[in-house]
Amino acid sequence: MSGHTPTAPAGGAPVITPQMARRAALGSFVGAVVEWYDYLIYSVVAALVFSKAFFPDLNPTIGQIAAFGTFALGFVFRPLGGAFFGHFGDKLGPKRMLLWTIVIMGAATAGIGVLPTYHNIGMAAPVLLVALRCIQGFAVGGEWGGAALMATSQAPKGRKAFFSSGVQMGYGVGLVLANGMFLLIMAIIGNEAMIAWGWRIPFFFAGLLTLVGLWVRNGVADIHHADVADGAVKAAAQRERAKRPLVEALTQDPVAFFQIIGIRAVEMFTMFIVTTFGLQYSANILKWESSTFLGISVAVGAISLITIPVFALMSDKFGRKPIYLAGAVVGGLAAFPFFNALQAGSLILTWVFALVLVNIAHDAAVSVQQPLITELFGAKHQYSGAGFGYQVAAVVVGGFTPMVATWIQGPRDEGGLGLGAPGVAWYIVLGAVVSFFTVLMMSQRQHAVAQNA
Repeated sequence: MSGHTPTAPAGGAPVITPQMARRAALGSFVGAVVEWYDYLIYSVVAALVFSKAFFPDLNPTIGQIAAFGTFALGFVFRPLGGAFFGHFGDKLGPKRMLLWTIVIMGAATAGIGVLPTYHNIGMAAPVLLVALRCIQGFAVGGEWGGAALMATSQAPKGRKAFFSSGVQMGYGVGLVLANGMFLLIMAIIGNEAMIAWGWRIPFFFAGLLTLVGLWVRNGVADIHHADVADGAVKAAAQRERAKRPLVEALTQDPVAFFQIIGIRAVEMFTMFIVTTFGLQYSANILKWESSTFLGISVAVGAISLITIPVFALMSDKFGRKPIYLAGAVVGGLAAFPFFNALQAGSLILTWVFALVLVNIAHDAAVSVQQPLITELFGAKHQYSGAGFGYQVAAVVVGGFTPMVATWIQGPRDEGGLGLGAPGVAWYIVLGAVVSFFTVLMMSQRQHAVAQNA
C-alpha cells in the first residue's frame, strides 16, 4: 500500500474518491489503535504494578496516587504535543505528523519495558519512568487532531461522524489489546511473575504494532498537498494558510477551548474511573481478582466497536446533540448504581453498570466528538485548534481522574479525603452535569455547522 496525492480540478478542490475516504478512515483507525494500545497498557500497569515497582517506600494510598501521578503527567504533555504537531500539521499536512507521532510513541513505550525498577537504581527509576511517560504524552498529543482531521476531511458529506468514528474505535481496540495482553500473559505465567517481570512484555509488543501502523498510514492520500497540486492553486493556498495556526485559533475563538473541556468531561470520567480507577480499587481495596476488571475492560472495548459506529450513524441522521445529551444523562444516572454494585460484591451488576457507563454514556459522547470539535475552528487551524483543545481537556478532566478518584476515596489517615466510593460517584455525576449543559448551551450556529458538515 503506497501513499498518493489526488489531482485537483481547475477549481482547486481535490477530488475525494470513495477509496480515498475509506483509506483515510482506516489510517486514522489503525494509527489510533497503536497509539492507544501504547498509552493504555501504561494505565493497566500503573494500576497494578507501578506503586510496588517504583514507589515501594510509600504507604498504599500515597504510593497509588504517585503511580497514577506518573499516568497523569503524560496528559500534561499532551497539549504541548497537540500544539507542536498541530502547528506543523496545519502547515505541512496531517499525514507527515501522524507518521512521526506513531514512531515516537512506539519508541517511548518500548523504553518503559526495559526500565530498571526502584529496587535496582533507586530514585532514578521513577525519574526515568516519568521522562518516558512525558514523551508518550507528547506523541499522543499530536494524534487525535490529525487523525480526526484526516478522517473528516475526506469523509462524504453527511457521513463525517461515521467515517471519523474509527478514531474513537481505535481506543476500544487499544483497550482490548492492552487488557487482553495483560490477562493472557498473567494466565500463562501467573500473578506473581506478572508483577515481578511479566508486565514488561506488553510494552515490547508495541514495537510490532508500530510497524503495522506505519505501513497502513503510509497508504493514506496526503490530502493537504492535494490542494496545492498546481501552481495557481498553490499560490492561493499559501496566502490563505495560517502563519500561526494555534495563536489564531486561541484569539479568534477562545470560548471553543472551554467548550471542549466541558464536552470531554463525561467521557473521560466514565472511562477512566471504570477501567483504571476501578481496576486498582477492586484489586487493592476490595481484594477482587484483577482479572475481573481486566475482563470488563476487554468487554467494553470490544462492544465499543459496535456501539460507537452505531451512535455515530444515529447522530448523522438525528443530530449530534440528542445523542450526546442522552449519553451524559445516562452517565450521571449510572454512577451510584455502579459503585453500589461494586461495594456489595455483585459481580453481575458491576459488569452491567460498567457496560452502561462506558458503552452507552462514554460511547454516545465520543461518537460525535470528531465533527463536533473540529468544526469549532476554521479550516486554516483545525488541526492545531481542535488538537490542542482536545489535549488541554485531556489534562483538565482526564489524566488526573484516577489520581483524584483515589484521593477522594482514600482513608484520611493515609492522605485521602475519606469520602469512599460515594465520593467518586459524585465526581462522575459532576462531569455528566458539566458536559450536559456545555453541549446544551452550544450556539445554534456551532451546532448547525457541525451537523451539516
